[in-house]
Amino acid sequence: MRSHLPALNHGRMDAATARYMIRINGHLGATLLSAFPAMAWQQEGPQTVLTGVLDQAGLYGVLAEIEALGLDLLEIRQLTDPGFLAGESP
Repeated sequence: MRSHLPALNHGRMDAATARYMIRINGHLGATLLSAFPAMAWQQEGPQTVLTGVLDQAGLYGVLAEIEALGLDLLEIRQLTDPGFLAGESP
């Protein structure tokens, strides 16, 4: 599964591109984490949190992968970061 990378348009991100935080129940091992190459991850207590920049198709792809792997999705949150939206590094 490949996630779509955001396209820059004169220093601004495409309106359909955003930074997302996805919370999954349980600790994902290296094999499961390899299914989400475009996402950074961290363990928070008994959960795994994936974070990354995705367009709409990329977000749906990640969600489909979570479903296909039978993972327990707990939360999806679009992160708002004014510096990120202005084209600065996340």
